[in-house]
Amino acid sequence: MLYSTEDKKKYLKENLSAKRYTHSLNVAAECRKLADKYGEDPDKAYFAGLLHDVCKEMPDEEQRELVVSGGFTYCREELETRSLLHAVAGAAFIKKKFGVEDIDILNAVRFHTVGRAGMSRLEEIVYLGDLISADRDYKDVDRMRKLAYTSLNAAMLEAFAFSMRSVIKKGGLIPICTAEGYNFYTRLEREEKKQH
Repeated sequence: MLYSTEDKKKYLKENLSAKRYTHSLNVAAECRKLADKYGEDPDKAYFAGLLHDVCKEMPDEEQRELVVSGGFTYCREELETRSLLHAVAGAAFIKKKFGVEDIDILNAVRFHTVGRAGMSRLEEIVYLGDLISADRDYKDVDRMRKLAYTSLNAAMLEAFAFSMRSVIKKGGLIPICTAEGYNFYTRLEREEKKQH
């Protein structure tokens, strides 16, 4: 099978905390549902969702090494923010360790925390799947879940706004690609409103 998950699950189970492993399974399941809803390959979405946090609990130095040597573009804000390292590192890691060559899967892992303008359908699914998985319990999660199954663009815009608000509240750095993503979905929503 193209998207074999048994060996990946074994790796995740051995290298992630129980909580993070459960989260990975939940995100994979959510991605499968979103893929069904929006016409993406459900197996591919499950696979990308499963691996999105593969490097999350790896030591910082190893993550940084993967980011710098992995061949993916990254920005200074990502390198300076611990919680953002794992996404770029994860894309580099699954390419190296599991031989994943599919750029759509690699990008879905790469951009699942920061987002960007012009994300593919799979990237959007993994981004939202991570935000609304069964284990999430932040204040507006139910509204976010509803939105994700109502309109992808509206959900993405809300997700970008939500993510930027929480970063600002914590006094964190906002990567340029996140701001560009926010602007991109704001424009899409404006266009959509004009057409109705």
